[in-house]
Amino acid sequence: MAWVPGGSFLMGSDRHDPEEAPARRVSVAGFWMDRCAVTNTEFRRFVEATGHVTLAERAPDPADHPGADPARLVPASAVFAPPARRVPLTDPYRWWALVPGASWRHPRGPGSSLAGLDDHPVVHVAWEDALAYATWAGKELPGEAEWERAARGGLEGAEYAWGDELTPGGRHMANVWQGEFPVRDLGLDGYRGTAPVGSFPPNGYGLFEMTGNVWEWTADWWSAAGRHGGEAHACCAPADPPGAARDRSVDPGDPARVPRKVMKGGSHLCAPNYCRRYRPAARLPQPVDTATSHLGFRCIVRPPVTR
Repeated sequence: MAWVPGGSFLMGSDRHDPEEAPARRVSVAGFWMDRCAVTNTEFRRFVEATGHVTLAERAPDPADHPGADPARLVPASAVFAPPARRVPLTDPYRWWALVPGASWRHPRGPGSSLAGLDDHPVVHVAWEDALAYATWAGKELPGEAEWERAARGGLEGAEYAWGDELTPGGRHMANVWQGEFPVRDLGLDGYRGTAPVGSFPPNGYGLFEMTGNVWEWTADWWSAAGRHGGEAHACCAPADPPGAARDRSVDPGDPARVPRKVMKGGSHLCAPNYCRRYRPAARLPQPVDTATSHLGFRCIVRPPVTR
């Protein structure tokens, strides 16, 4: 783990997506953070020690999906499936497929395996799976402010985790999409899909792949406003401001009313022609009951509070 010093920093951005605004000063206490996202090897140790079965490996409860076709309530997870031709970028279902049998053990679906992926980030983990791992490891999941403080690596207001240029001197600093999303990834950074952890330079705090590679779960409930629940703080730097209340994190258009957590960091699917969320300020909501092929996590340890 690497030490992330406490202090105040400029969180969010006024230059990009509206949910990141407003840029505001917040503060966090120091903490330890995993240098890399949790890998398949590390997650396998947890499963072997505990017998944990991930959400994607279990059939959904019919009580949670009234009116659903029972034949569709099978273990499954969301897998990126590039279309054969250009498609409108307004419909993610053009490149995402709910694949029965996809899980952390079978990241591309039945027949796929973890061969050659031991040191890649574990994916297809839902919120409860990440939390279970953290608890078993004696750690916690970071709050959004803690995560962003760590991702910035001490660079105040920088665009990326390493500075203000995406590829300084032509060097690729993160595993992101090159080419036209979602049709063709040129892989100019050396990877199509996930990369082994530690493949790209660490940030100023010694943390690897804080942006790109895989999105990461945080502990905070989603609020559409980056100001956390719509409460602005103009006078001071609030200490580790919490996210929204659980009930307020729900998508108003979701009939199942599944609460959502904040995920941070972008992934290998983020592209200049699509989302550009490979930045510390970027954030998106993720339903707690949904696992995907581009979402993982890392853990933190908060020192005991002394009085």
